[in-house]
Amino acid sequence: MTNTLLISNVTIVNHDQLPFEGDVYIENGRIKRVGKALTVVAERAINAKGKDWILFPGYIDMHIHGSEGNDAMDATDDSLRSLGRSLVKEGVTGFLATTMTQSDPAIERALSNIAQFESAEGEAELLGVHVEGPYISAIRAGAQPVEYMKPPSIQQFNRWQELSGQRIKQITVAPEIEGGFEFIEELSHQGIVVSIGHSDATTQEVEKAVRLGAKQATHLFNQMRPFHHREPGVVGSVLVDDNVKVEVIVDFVHSHPKAVELAYRLKGATGIILITDAMRAKGLSHGEYDLGGQTVSVTKTGAHLSNGALAGSVLTMDVAVKNMQFVTNCSLQELVAMSSTNAAEQLHLTTKGYIAEGFDADIVIVNQKLDVQKTICRGKVVFENTKEVM
Repeated sequence: MTNTLLISNVTIVNHDQLPFEGDVYIENGRIKRVGKALTVVAERAINAKGKDWILFPGYIDMHIHGSEGNDAMDATDDSLRSLGRSLVKEGVTGFLATTMTQSDPAIERALSNIAQFESAEGEAELLGVHVEGPYISAIRAGAQPVEYMKPPSIQQFNRWQELSGQRIKQITVAPEIEGGFEFIEELSHQGIVVSIGHSDATTQEVEKAVRLGAKQATHLFNQMRPFHHREPGVVGSVLVDDNVKVEVIVDFVHSHPKAVELAYRLKGATGIILITDAMRAKGLSHGEYDLGGQTVSVTKTGAHLSNGALAGSVLTMDVAVKNMQFVTNCSLQELVAMSSTNAAEQLHLTTKGYIAEGFDADIVIVNQKLDVQKTICRGKVVFENTKEVM
């Protein structure tokens, strides 16, 4: 049975071209045609005439642990389903379920659960796994439990990759720890996105990691050796290296607006990937929550452990996009790059992150204030903002 959708009279935005008004015809989850005044009949039609709506490729969150009471480490289908359902409200159409530093059995349960999981209608698509820890530095632990940190093991990773059904797409590593460089080289050869994070590496060590294939930095500024004018550290090194894209949490808790502006000026839109790094408290009221067996207090100042360390965020992707434009006054095309296209390119997703014929129909419709109006996953409208006055 053919499933068709026509979106007409909408401003279409891609990262590499000027916005233009047109129509998009979708058939069986794929974009079939993009043009002006398309004369096609569809089972459902969305006419944006007079609404000033904007069409973006669906947001991709490469670093998210949880939302609305659920976490990837819960290792249950229900948690992953609830996570996927919650994300579409933010305009997210695809995500990497992110694990954290825990015991081997806990990580393996999460990976085994993900291996057999298939996203259903109404959910953002689970694109794979981001393994954050345990191969990281205790000096830059943040909210990652130090007692479970260890040197990287290629043998263990290969076993984990098998357990996950080959779904591990990204891993956060501190290159300076024992065995880090060999690990980075091997995983890069395997096509994994190696991201430098929770790291106390020197400039020289960062440069070596990049030569060996590292091509991303995990939550820029946070839990990495800071900039010093005589030792630029991880922060200074990744900011000036065009071979490295940087994740940024634009909630103004993890990074001051001026720090976000600095990253934008140095990396440009092609070098930044907006993420949330959200934990299970996202979308819920202030209070106490669990993160890897640790108690996290969520208040108006963010999510913190008892020692004051930040413990992920409660940021939503739509707010990240708004905040980024507010701070930098960037173009709509640049927002598309930072919220979708760059992530798709890093993950080699050749049919995502772009609105054109042949691409997956993963789309978010926003208004002029960048409020999400509708989210379309695999050609189906999975979220509609009922607050909008029609």
